[in-house]
Formats: sequence, structure tokens, C-alpha cells
Amino acid sequence: MATREGCHCPGAGGQNNNNSILYHILKNDRLTTTEEQQTTPKPQQHQQHRWHRVSSCSSSSSSSSRLELRQQQACSCGSSRRRGSLRSPQVTCKAASAVLVKTLRFVKNVPCFRELPEDDQLLLVRNCWAPLLVLGFAQDRVDFETTETAEPSMLQRILTGGSGSQSGLTDRQGEPLLEQSTETPGVSLADIQGIKAFLKKCWGLDISTKEYAYIKGAVLFNSDLPGLRYLHYIQSLRREAHQALNEHVKLIHRDDTTRFAKLLITLSMLRAISPPVVAQLFFKPVIGAVNMEDVLLEMFYGK
Repeated sequence: MATREGCHCPGAGGQNNNNSILYHILKNDRLTTTEEQQTTPKPQQHQQHRWHRVSSCSSSSSSSSRLELRQQQACSCGSSRRRGSLRSPQVTCKAASAVLVKTLRFVKNVPCFRELPEDDQLLLVRNCWAPLLVLGFAQDRVDFETTETAEPSMLQRILTGGSGSQSGLTDRQGEPLLEQSTETPGVSLADIQGIKAFLKKCWGLDISTKEYAYIKGAVLFNSDLPGLRYLHYIQSLRREAHQALNEHVKLIHRDDTTRFAKLLITLSMLRAISPPVVAQLFFKPVIGAVNMEDVLLEMFYGK
């Protein structure tokens, strides 16, 4: 657990302040509905942030989480090598682009994020844009259909001179994400199944707008990333997001004592969703072999 000792992050010193920016900005209906209203909240004064302790999940919840991940990754002998692509790429890519714009707008509207140095902002955006995008799919009820693509034989690979390793990126099975047009399009079916399983889980829980906002906060402030300058500060923001989610669930779903654990399990499923897979499945069919980091920089910073 992070402590104040040795921490030079903004808001880490001084007395505790019960008016945490993250806590209240996520509880504010104006921010949680920003994506629908497409408005920008008024600037807020800098305030210190309180530190919250989040109770750990029970061992049964942890076991359930591991079971969910195993089920998500489980597949038949051939599915790890079978690949799929969008059935209607133009329609789905357009929807994905709209969700990406709303996702980046949400991130920009969190004052705590804007307080971070640009290096930390960039690191967080690079690593969270894909899970946040899939969360946006779930919130906006964006579904998609895929079709299985034929994998070329070894002779076809030799004749086309493609090894499938030009991109340097791999999916969860270690299969290369292909760059050349002569290679097999799409991504692993197991990755597609993982994304669809996550969407189904979210829709089954009927997650509210505020719950989505708290979950996005927990995803955005990922303190597990190496190289963060304000690590302790980001850790505290992540704990605040979990605490806000827990308090909201206790208030709204008093009769459902397992809902918070279920939401944490759903959150853990995002870890298996790979940004390169999301980029290749939802954006490459339209924008081609474009570096997604360049796209994100242009959209987020206007660079």
C-alpha cells in the first residue's frame, strides 16, 4: 500500500481532504454523462486527494476471477491458430472510431489526469486506450460480427515470401499480427472470443453509467506500469476509483452483496485484451497499417 513517505506527487502532502477531485468528479453526473452531452466541464480548482484503503476481495471472488480468465482463454485445439476478421469492417470501424473519440474526451475531462506530467499521461494513454475502448463498446452496446479467415498453407507462405512477423506484434497465443496484405488478415479467434465474452459479461450485469465511470477511472490510473514518475499519486487515484465504485454499489445495490466482486472480476477480464489485437481488428481494415500511437497522439494532443 502506498504511503506518503518519500512521495513527491502533487496532493501527497499536507492534511487529508475529503473533497478528492477524482472521487467527486466521477460521482458528478455532469462528467459521467459527458460522452452523451459532448460538453466540457468547467475547470475545477486543484485540491488535495485523500488516500483510501480498499478491502481485498474474498478468496472465493479471487478464485472466480481466475476461473473467468481460464474460461476466456480456453479453446479447442485449432482455435488458437484460427483467425477471424470483421464481417462488416466499414460499419464496425466507424462505430469504433466514434467510441474512441468519446473515450479520449472522457480521459481529458478528468482533472487528476491533466495534473500529471505529459510523460505519465502518454504512458497511461498508450496502455489504457484499448481496454477503455472495449469498455466504451460495452457501455454503448456496440456489438460486432466476425467471419473466420482461411490461414494460408506453408507452401502459400513460402511462395508469397511472408513470414507473418513483419509487425513485431503478437496476440495472446504468440501468433504474429500480420502486416503485409499477402498475409492472412484478422486476429486469433481466441482474442475475438475474449472480447465478446467481456461484452457479454458487462451486458449481463447491466452496469450503470456511474459504475462505468468508476471502472474507467480504475483502468485509466494503472499504477502497474513501469516508468511512471508519479507512481504513488496514481496508486492513490486508482484506490479512490475502487472505493467510489464500492460505495456506490453498497448504496444502490444494497441487496446484492456480491455485485462489487462481480464488477472486479469483469474488470480483471480486461487484462487479457491486447491493444495490438484491438488495433488490428477494429482499425486496420479501414486505416491500414497506421501506427495507432500516432493516431492517439494526433487525437489527444493535436501533435
